Amino acid sequence: MATKKIYLYPLWLRIWHHVNAVLMLALILTGVSMQYSNPDYPLIRFDIAVSVHNISGIMLTLSYFYFFLGILFTSIGRHYVMKQGFFKAFYQQAKYYLFGIFRGEPHPFPVNAERKFNPIQQITYNVIQHAITPVTFVTGWALLYPETIILNVFGYSGIMLTSLLHVAAGFLISVFLVIHLYFITVGHSVTSNLKSMITGYHEINEEEGENKNNLESAGDQQEEIK
Repeated sequence: MATKKIYLYPLWLRIWHHVNAVLMLALILTGVSMQYSNPDYPLIRFDIAVSVHNISGIMLTLSYFYFFLGILFTSIGRHYVMKQGFFKAFYQQAKYYLFGIFRGEPHPFPVNAERKFNPIQQITYNVIQHAITPVTFVTGWALLYPETIILNVFGYSGIMLTSLLHVAAGFLISVFLVIHLYFITVGHSVTSNLKSMITGYHEINEEEGENKNNLESAGDQQEEIK
């Protein structure tokens, strides 16, 4: 089947993605070490883990604002906008992931220049990047300056509740990263998606790239919700 490459990931986005990945891994490793390691035999020495965790958190906050400005003022932002017929499209994509992918069926929403994410990716990235990640920032900064935290919330320690929320959000991001790593391998080849994030070019089947019937069958997904 004939393939072609489209330039899907600009340089600024690739730099952000790789920096973001390193910082998140640093936060996860140091967070796990501080929270669960045996104090006598820590995964990472406690004082080092605290310093690396705090510095990585500060850098990730700055990285997030860089990304946020990018999606606001570049064309990348359009890929995060959910369109009319989204839930029908979501169901179609879920069926593909549960059954179709194992039967060798064609992808219902293949990547093209106008659609970088399928419906499940779209809602997942929106929730992670625009809801859960900000929770980790707010709670992380609050724990960095605990005097800003309300001492008592309905009889419970404000610091404890903030810490629990921070850990829970971090856990969800960790789960997302594991799933994200798996889906890197689901492409034209095991390494094709990874190469895309290095070169910026994504390989697509020409027939898939030109097929627009999927959007129409999903309820004219091309139209934005008004």
